[in-house]
This record gives sequence, structure tokens and C-alpha cells, in this order.
Amino acid sequence: MITKVRGTHDILPARFTNKVDAQVERWDLVERTAREAFRRYGFEEIRTPILEKTELFERGIGTETDVNKEMYTFDDEGERVSLRPEQTASVVRAYIEHGMFNQPGLVKLFYIGAQFRRERPQFGRYRQFGQIGVEVLGQSDDPAIEAEVIEMLDWYLKSLQITGTELRVNSIGDENCRPAYIEKLKEAIRQKLPLLCGSCNQRYETNPLRVFDCKVESCQPHLKELPAITDSLCEACGTHFDQFTGLLDERGIQYTVSPRLVRGLDYYMRTAFEIIGNQLGAQNTIVGGGRYDGLSQIIGGREAKGFGFAFGIERMILSLPEDTAATLKQAPGLFIAYIGDRARKYAFALARRLRGAGISVVVDLEGRKLKKALAIANSLAARYSLIIGDDEIDKGAVVLRDMTTGEQKNLGEEELIATLTR
Repeated sequence: MITKVRGTHDILPARFTNKVDAQVERWDLVERTAREAFRRYGFEEIRTPILEKTELFERGIGTETDVNKEMYTFDDEGERVSLRPEQTASVVRAYIEHGMFNQPGLVKLFYIGAQFRRERPQFGRYRQFGQIGVEVLGQSDDPAIEAEVIEMLDWYLKSLQITGTELRVNSIGDENCRPAYIEKLKEAIRQKLPLLCGSCNQRYETNPLRVFDCKVESCQPHLKELPAITDSLCEACGTHFDQFTGLLDERGIQYTVSPRLVRGLDYYMRTAFEIIGNQLGAQNTIVGGGRYDGLSQIIGGREAKGFGFAFGIERMILSLPEDTAATLKQAPGLFIAYIGDRARKYAFALARRLRGAGISVVVDLEGRKLKKALAIANSLAARYSLIIGDDEIDKGAVVLRDMTTGEQKNLGEEELIATLTR
């Protein structure tokens, strides 16, 4: 038997799996609610290729980041291509390539798609994973952009009834103040290297800011003693951050300033944020994002400012409340069984009319005996069932059965449609 690749998973109807982040109904809920949030805030959808030139990510993400080292890369007739490990760089590439910068005002885009990273599979993390994200691109870095995006996220999480989260915010400076801070940070880390783990020692050499991502317990007391970037911000970055947090205050959005919060990709600057949940254990970040004003130029485009976020669909699903199953779409709404050839023909015609009225209908296509047909209706979790025979056709009425309560009603077609569309 050939099985799926390690680190991937099949997304199935819930009746085939107890693994909640593999239930397609939950994926649908997360995606559908996201689309509604994005519609309300004026975002447009973009779909970029799964395959991109490797150079896009090497230049955009940085060659020493964990994400770059986890890419699936191969040679394609002399050109190096990679499965996308994230989508921000792809969206910015499309923004440049298709001249979206020629449009007046901001370009607000969202995406929903699969990403690929060759990392060690663990709870909530996969080598192929779903991701949803937004990007706001243009010539403005007004903090109001950031506050509105986070307001949209707040609406989204509340719509999914996800509670117990914490919004953490920080400024990681820009090209004017960050280099001096990094030198100061490196000197402080250097004095603690013997006390820090191997990963921290490696990050000291390649990307010192990333030491703050360390989760090793023994490192935490030493990391807390390192200088915070908020004490080294230039006047412009400090003002920008104060305006941003002030706009969050105006919206009544609660947050925590986290001076050691950094983002894992090199292109971020100024505002960085993450949303922490209480359902995921140590790997508890649900959403991450920030500002990346230099990314367009890094990958060869004209100057453009950007702000956005992304989250893994599986991790968002794992953060849903336990009673979410009760709110998921149940399909089909109706299962039709029949007795005899005449009833079979009538059942198919009735199903077409009901579907035309917007009702989800499954007809027993195999002509099973009644008992077996109703067992199928139960396995599909159909809300109602119909049994059609010659008597029902002659009388112009059918017996509608509620599969939960067992209650039965004799209804004409108009009454049937009215009942099923309530």
C-alpha cells in the first residue's frame, strides 16, 4: 500500500477522521470566515504559483533563516526553483511584475493556499500546510494601516469564537537605528555564549535578533538580561510605534508591548506583532505579522511599503473552541430513498427541483433496500430523509423524517421546500 508522504495529511470529511485539523468542515469554516472578514475590509484575492524561482526567497527571506534552510529546492532545466515556503515574497513579486504599483492608493490583497517546508513534523506543524494571509502594499506607512489590519484580525477571531488570546506588539526599528542596536546586542550575547544553547550560538553568528525566538528553558533567564530594541529606537521609529499603539487604544484593542518580540524573516522592520493562543502548548503563536517596507526593493522592484500577516490554517483550527462542531455546516440536508422504478424516476426529478431551491440533497443511487438506505442517511448525518413509493407519488405528498428526533410529516412539494429552507 502506498501511503501519504511523512509530514503531510489528507483533509477529509469529519465522519472519516477524529483528527480535528484534518476535518474539511473545519477548514471550510476557517477559510469562509476569513473571506468574509477580508470582504468587509476591502481586500482582493490573489493566487500565486506554488513554484517560484529560488532566488526570490533567497533574496527576500535571507539565506541564513530557518525558512530558507527548510525549502524544497530542485533544478528545472538549469534553473533553480522552489516550492514556496511562505507567500509574502510571492505576493510582492506579483505586485511588481504586474504593475499594481501604478494603481492609485493602497493595494490590499489576501491569499489562501498551501506552503511547503522541510521541517520536523510535530503537533500543528506539517511539511505541507495551509496558510491564510493579507498584504497591504503602496506608498504609505501610516500606522492606521497596521491598526485597521489588526482590528480586522480581532473581528475574525471573535467570529470564530476564539478567546483567551494575547496580542503582543513591538517595534524592531529600521535601517537607521537597528544596525547600532544589533552591534550592542551582539556584544551582550557574546558575553553569555557559554551559557546559551547551540542554536543561540549559531544565531549569534548569522542573525542575532533571532536569539529571542529561542524556547530552551535554560536560556530564558539570560535572554531576559539582553538589551531591548525599544530602548534603541530612533525618533521616527519611536513616534511611529507610539502612534500605532495609540490607534489600538482608540479601537479598544488590548495588547502587550513585548520588547523582545522579533519576526523570523529578514525583511521585517518597525512594527512586528503576534497573537498568542492558549490551545497549542509551547508552539502557541496563532498569527504573526509586521511591516516590511524594503522587501520590494530587495527583490528588484521599485520602492513600496508593505504590512501584513499570515497564519497556518491547521493551527487556527486547533485554536477553535471545543464545541465548534455544532456550528459546522452539515451536509446533506436531505437524503432520498425510493421503492421501485417509478419512484426512482420521481426521486431524481424531485431532487433536481429541490436543488434548484438551494437545498442540499443526496439520492440513493444504488437502489438499496430501505433499511440499508436509511443506514446510509445516518452515516452521512443527513438532517432529514424522504421515502418515496408509488403511494406517495399518487397522493402528491411525501413523508419527511427528522433523522434526529424521528418525527415524520406528510408534506406536499411546496410545504417540503418551505420546511427544508427554514
